[in-house]
Amino acid sequence: MRIDLHTHSDASDGTQPPADVVASAAAAGLDVVALTDHDTSAGWAEAVAAGERLGVRVLPGVEISCLQRGISVHLLSYLHDPAHHALAALLDGSRTSRLTRARSMVERLGVDTGLTWEDVLAQVHGDATVGRPHIADALVAKGLVPDRDEAFATWLSGRSRYFVPHSAPDPLEAVRLVREAGGVPVLAHPAASKRGSCIGDTDIDEMVDAGLLGLEVDHRDHSEDERAHLRDVAAGLGLLVTGSSDYHGAGKKNLIGENLTSPDVLEGVLAAAGPAAPGRGRHVLDA
Repeated sequence: MRIDLHTHSDASDGTQPPADVVASAAAAGLDVVALTDHDTSAGWAEAVAAGERLGVRVLPGVEISCLQRGISVHLLSYLHDPAHHALAALLDGSRTSRLTRARSMVERLGVDTGLTWEDVLAQVHGDATVGRPHIADALVAKGLVPDRDEAFATWLSGRSRYFVPHSAPDPLEAVRLVREAGGVPVLAHPAASKRGSCIGDTDIDEMVDAGLLGLEVDHRDHSEDERAHLRDVAAGLGLLVTGSSDYHGAGKKNLIGENLTSPDVLEGVLAAAGPAAPGRGRHVLDA
């Protein structure tokens, strides 16, 4: 089986509708794909329906944006109950914070670039929460940068005078709530130092104590040395080891299916999901 456990649609910051993400998975020969939009499950139903049509098994998930000591931490949650009140409230708060931050950054950028909120909204599809990727797309549309990568390296960088921080939950709280909601928490790209500062092994230990069940090891933002170290950490802590693309459609250079998760790890994810998991993974397990 070919399994990719980290993709994004235009329900957050990807460029394709959920159904098209699944179609891309099918075209790439994937058997299983997880839809893990930032802080939202809005694309689940469409993705699952597309998977049933196309013969691709869809694992519902979310990527939760967290902060620890000012360091960005992303937590993947698979198969949690989207109706769990406390986790839903946490995700709603993250989306609200991101929207407020985006407005402030656009106001700052507008002074020097003429960028407007309307320019940014033109890059948003459906009910997706506006975030930095949409601002990046607006900067590209105005000809100020050639692509998203350049926008994030310059105008939208954490070192830029236009940057505005946003509030986000502590990852330990997020892990606990994911487990309470019957979900399976996996730390996304934990050693991606090219993105900025990363949390350390001690922090991962604390997250395991809170209920963390896995590490995303095979990711394009990890060097071979970083992957080897994370495998050692996972082995020492008894964690699942996943691999994935972090696909965003045209929003990033990442290719769907470029890193994969083994079938036995997928079985581990399914086995760890709680009784309220969406369909108990039925659409994933059924042949």
